[in-house]
Amino acid sequence: MSQSMSVKDRIASNPKLIGMLFTILLLLTQAGAAAGAAGSSFAGP
Repeated sequence: MSQSMSVKDRIASNPKLIGMLFTILLLLTQAGAAAGAAGSSFAGP
């Protein structure tokens, strides 16, 4: 395998990588939303 493979070629040659990348992005999105919700406070009226 050459070192000059693009990301597109690498994903095309390894389909499981698509699922792994999707899962990682999903978890990061959920963690970011949870951190944002925990950091905000609402004192109320």
